[in-house]
Amino acid sequence: MRCERHVVLVVALCTTLLYVCACRPAPEETLERARQLDLDGSHDEAIAAYQKLLQQTPDSFDAHYGIARAFDLAGKYDEARRHFATAIELAPEDTKDQALRMMGVSHAFVRDAAGAATYFERVVRRRVEAGDFVGTAEVANELGRVYLELGEPDAALRWYRTGYEMASREPDQPASLTDLTELRWAHAQARIAAHRGDASEARRLEAVVKTLLDKGSNPDQQAQYPYLRGYIDLHLGHHEEAIAQLQQADQDDPFVLLLLAQAFEKTGNADKSREYYRKVLASSSHAVNNAFARPVARDRLGQNR
Repeated sequence: MRCERHVVLVVALCTTLLYVCACRPAPEETLERARQLDLDGSHDEAIAAYQKLLQQTPDSFDAHYGIARAFDLAGKYDEARRHFATAIELAPEDTKDQALRMMGVSHAFVRDAAGAATYFERVVRRRVEAGDFVGTAEVANELGRVYLELGEPDAALRWYRTGYEMASREPDQPASLTDLTELRWAHAQARIAAHRGDASEARRLEAVVKTLLDKGSNPDQQAQYPYLRGYIDLHLGHHEEAIAQLQQADQDDPFVLLLLAQAFEKTGNADKSREYYRKVLASSSHAVNNAFARPVARDRLGQNR
């Protein structure tokens, strides 16, 4: 009888354990659900899902990276950087650059250019050591943009020049890549000139960009021209012209939407301004574009209060 009772107890225990395992989602399922919630704009729900995942797998790179991203988009920046720091420590070698870059973006969300530079520069060094000149240029340009939009045009120019020089070192590059390098360099210098209020230089470089685009070697870059014209117009105080140009630029880019919101604000059209600030918040991008745009939109719509 005692042996039979033991068998019954063991069977019951195994059945209970199987039931618990069947009811608990696998970590992979929880991870995918959390990612989708974040992409869908349900950042608080995504955070809750990631927190459950971290209870099961506290050393998961994907969970720390994902929750950090969601925290930034939810406006909880200290928590975001704490988890990005852990993600950097846990990152496999082939994803280390991405984790470092996203920590740089996280600092851009709080307008900390020096903090962002710490991480972007680490990626630059890693890519130079790997002989990846195009990849180095990409990150150098990204850091240049951070400095520019956070109010340091001199530092921006240095890093954009670094990006230009690195891209130019790529051997055996096709003509389209050479044109793209020249295009990005002229585009960056035009925006810097606009920030400095140098209208003639900004317009001269705007014309250079147009000439390069008209060559047709980089058709996917055509939207960069109305963006540049609108950017220059906005910084030079031509708000109606800025609106007309920016509405022809990429309407999925939260930074373009931010510029439109600011241009409408300058014209006194509060309703349209708020409409575009709301469009900014619809983006779930974790890139420098959104790092510049999202906190401003949250503030203008009263979501930081």
